Amino acid sequence: MPKLTLSFISQFNERVQPMMDGTIQPEGLELIPTYSQPTETFWRQLKFQEFEISEMSLSSYLIARSRGMDMVALPVFPSRRLFHTELAVHLDSGVKEPGDLVGKRIGVVEYQQTAALWTRGILEHDFGVSQYKVDWYMERTEKLSHGGATGFTPPSGISFHRIPTDKSLVSMLVDHELDGAAIGGPFARAVNAIDRSSRIPGSGDWSKVKPLFPDRIAEGVRFFKKYGFLPPNHAYIVRGDIHRQYPWVAFNLYTAFVKAKALAQEKLVERIPSALFFGLEYLSMTRDIFGDDPFPYGLKANRPMLELLIEYSHEQGLTSKKMKVEELFSDGAEHRQIEGIERARTIERDKAQRETPAFSSEKRTAIGSLDNKPRFGTN
Repeated sequence: MPKLTLSFISQFNERVQPMMDGTIQPEGLELIPTYSQPTETFWRQLKFQEFEISEMSLSSYLIARSRGMDMVALPVFPSRRLFHTELAVHLDSGVKEPGDLVGKRIGVVEYQQTAALWTRGILEHDFGVSQYKVDWYMERTEKLSHGGATGFTPPSGISFHRIPTDKSLVSMLVDHELDGAAIGGPFARAVNAIDRSSRIPGSGDWSKVKPLFPDRIAEGVRFFKKYGFLPPNHAYIVRGDIHRQYPWVAFNLYTAFVKAKALAQEKLVERIPSALFFGLEYLSMTRDIFGDDPFPYGLKANRPMLELLIEYSHEQGLTSKKMKVEELFSDGAEHRQIEGIERARTIERDKAQRETPAFSSEKRTAIGSLDNKPRFGTN
């Protein structure tokens, strides 16, 4: 039987790479991979729904689903970071600790992106910085943003501004036109067709730009002790038409993602860069803080995190209602449960028929047909 061929778009991620390069193959599927930087991937998928399987921003996914976009997410979260620790501040802003951000100008790449969602929620609930007491600046234009594809409008009561197109998040921070900005992430200055910080670096004094959290490890320990998870920003989605037509795909994909992560975990030590002289020591410290698996998959392991993410999205005015986790995510288990029940019924029926050879084929057919009809007792 030929395999079902599906397009698959993702960034490079060591926990997903075994599926991209074919080392791990989902049962019954042939994946046609496309490597893409997340910024461009999400814009393309939200705008055009090009790919049948796609990496997806969690925040944009919640918004898109709340507005009727047809897709379902798998509970796999191979990308996690401490996003609020990626904020940098200008020394002339007078900001010395997170609480000092009240009344300041903060820049984000995109207001609705998951990194910004986590950052606002943590600043508000952990450090008392209300989202309504900050001036927010966004780099991406409406045309080339995830929000442009999902119909984003600034939430009511928010002080929202767009960065002029001849400037960038980075240039405005170093020139102290912003007091703080999220520039510490791995993609903050990545070259892509949407973001401008790689092309417009600014001309100010970079010695005046410092991390908001000088000790990221200490803040990571604090956060993890309080919440018990590392915040994810991406999941993987299956387009709705594929999910309905082939309900088994979600389970087979989820199983492959789990296997791919396990393989990456096995090879983690041998992939530590040789220039990272104390790599083994850092790995040991990371495991001491976050445990052996900082990237848990599945609904059970991630329910508290997902419920908090949904709460933040609603609280920040990005989604109009709080959706249920089961509405949003599927690992295909429900299909396998139904499939298992049907298989068990078939086995039991066949066994019963084999044990009653005196029955005619007509009687066996009649008995079998009762399985799908209501049974009525007699008075």
